Amino acid sequence: MNTDKPRRKFHPVYLLLLLPLAAYGWAPLYNRIDPTLLGIPFFYWWQTAWIPLSALCILAVYRFEEGRGL
Repeated sequence: MNTDKPRRKFHPVYLLLLLPLAAYGWAPLYNRIDPTLLGIPFFYWWQTAWIPLSALCILAVYRFEEGRGL
């Protein structure tokens, strides 16, 4: 009798989790002042913009996992 869980396969939706990692992890991309947005340097508004974007990426993967019933 085999009681092992079925092996989970890779799905492209998991690549969404790499977007925030790349956005925050590659500092030379956003380590500058220009362009400014309402007087806020790019360095700050880039990081602030990725807070909700990261949440949306995680939400998409969460919804996918919930739909699979795992």
